[in-house]
Amino acid sequence: MTPPAATAADLTPDYLTRALGLEGRAVVSVGAAPIGTGQVSQTLRLTLAYDRPGGGPRTLIAKIPSPDPASRSAAKLIRTYEVEAGFYSTLAPRLPAASVPACHFAAHDPETDDYTVLLEDFASARPGDQLSGLTTAEAASAVKEMAVLHAAVWEDPFLEGLTWLNRDDADSRSFTAALVTSMYEGFRERYADRIPADGLALIEEFLPSLEKYLAPYDAPSSLVHGDFRADNLLFGPPRPAILDWQTCSRGAAVADLAYFLSSSLPTPVRRAEEESLVRLYHATLAAEGVDYPWEACWTAYRRHAFTGVVMAIGASMLVERTARGDDMFCTMTARHAAHAADLDALSLLP
Repeated sequence: MTPPAATAADLTPDYLTRALGLEGRAVVSVGAAPIGTGQVSQTLRLTLAYDRPGGGPRTLIAKIPSPDPASRSAAKLIRTYEVEAGFYSTLAPRLPAASVPACHFAAHDPETDDYTVLLEDFASARPGDQLSGLTTAEAASAVKEMAVLHAAVWEDPFLEGLTWLNRDDADSRSFTAALVTSMYEGFRERYADRIPADGLALIEEFLPSLEKYLAPYDAPSSLVHGDFRADNLLFGPPRPAILDWQTCSRGAAVADLAYFLSSSLPTPVRRAEEESLVRLYHATLAAEGVDYPWEACWTAYRRHAFTGVVMAIGASMLVERTARGDDMFCTMTARHAAHAADLDALSLLP
């Protein structure tokens, strides 16, 4: 079995020949160029040449461990490499209706935490931009894709048996709550002058309830992407492609919807279009055969308005710091706090 690559230097022609399972063919040269702005993994576009015409895909997207020690430590702490390799090797084949890149190879080493996934390259597609936000049309197409994804494994017992997907227990929730709460002081010190004071005040009112907020509750379960936002979507093909499966889990699917709309739309746009987009999600679920009462969907959507707050605090303080990352985390936090305030999400805290 081909092991995962530890660094970009390991992505040699011989390695790729074995990873791609080429029989009677071989990769003879490979070029690698960094792409994207990911802060947890290193993402490369590989350009391949073969020993014969039509030997295999001309380009691939490779995801491997970050060369930054802080990002790599954060990835190990929250198991991002294990989870993404698990998704592509185990779950992606069960999602033919969802727009997910085809995976040519996925592996993870639990001892070293090395991982590699080799993915279909949507070279002509355009990534969403987290900072400027999506248009209403782009958001609508993404919401429909999200609903198709969730419907494909809605209340599916298969998800329960995936140990890498189900690590949610009282100890892990307590650990997460303590970790995020402990990081908030540094988060506030770093970003207080860039986030509205009323947003910070709301976050501080929320944090004492974090552990209870993370606990499961009576809601339908499905596959939750966990970081469904503009930067992790590609537009251009007939349907947007969903990238970056490092934070997926089994849980209340509508958490993805709350996180997506508050993170990826400028606040005035989100306020104007919010209910129609949530209704689009609900209608698409129904069209896919999912029975989910509207009131239950809307209440769960409101409850999960704090999902992005938790993500922003944790991610910003764990990964390598960059100028764009600072801009992104501040923008997202301000949007998430406004979202929670608009929906009176504090009133729904357990």
